[in-house]
Amino acid sequence: MRDKPSRTALKVAYNILSLSTKPGADAFLPAGIGDATARLLVSSGAASERMIRVCRSRWLLRLYERLDRVMPGQFVGFGQRKAFCEREVRRAIADGATQVLVLGAGYDTLCWRLAPEFPDVRFFEIDHPATAAVKARGIAAMGRPDNLQLIAEDLAQRALEDVLKGTSSWDRDAITVAVAEGLLMYLPEPAVRELFTQLAGYGGPGTRLAFTHVGTRDDGRPDAGPRSRLTLWSLELMGEPWRWSLRPERLDDFLSELGWRRVPAPEGAPTGGGIEHFAIAQRGRPAARVETGVASSSP
Repeated sequence: MRDKPSRTALKVAYNILSLSTKPGADAFLPAGIGDATARLLVSSGAASERMIRVCRSRWLLRLYERLDRVMPGQFVGFGQRKAFCEREVRRAIADGATQVLVLGAGYDTLCWRLAPEFPDVRFFEIDHPATAAVKARGIAAMGRPDNLQLIAEDLAQRALEDVLKGTSSWDRDAITVAVAEGLLMYLPEPAVRELFTQLAGYGGPGTRLAFTHVGTRDDGRPDAGPRSRLTLWSLELMGEPWRWSLRPERLDDFLSELGWRRVPAPEGAPTGGGIEHFAIAQRGRPAARVETGVASSSP
């Protein structure tokens, strides 16, 4: 079992720092995300002030852009998926959600930034204890909003429903928006299916899940770009292999099997970034088509 903070989570945070210095990135990056990420990394001890300066240097920005050839578009894609997640959380809150749950939060700052803005909404994060402990130090130093709760649990070892059942402030009847950003590809398919199933039972009607996923190649393995074999091998070597993928054209059927339906993205909004696909699911299967004059409604 992994007992060290996630290197992937740190890599994503470094990427966001560098991306925030890219000319034009402020057009799609959430406001303040670069400074908040830098503050969190330093406050938690995950990175030094010197490392923050390195991440924000021009030469590292150029290096990231060159390395982008391994997974074309992924450098900017990390920022696009941050924007996607924040957009969907804000949209869900506007539609009545009173709980926000971020799964595998890493060093993401979405909850910390939005909690003061929405004091009547409860924000929860769940992450592996090794990463959660580091982040908790940073959040404590930065000032934890009263409506933000950090939960240290390994969802590979403990079921989501058990975690939520043991969280006294969680309201299973409240409309909830959950976020699984860059997480599902690390879980085996049974765990992905179980996550959808359990979340459906621990949120009120209208509960949504904003998530990202990768596609599947013809050989049945996750699509990690033009150098998939090398990328997947390196992830295995890091101890954080990709285990689940899904062809985009299979998404509607996959969700329907689990009692969910896909919610269309706002017109003009990106539906993917780099090698990842973005999707929003809501509890409830879509209504069946009228084939013989009798409409069959979804439960």
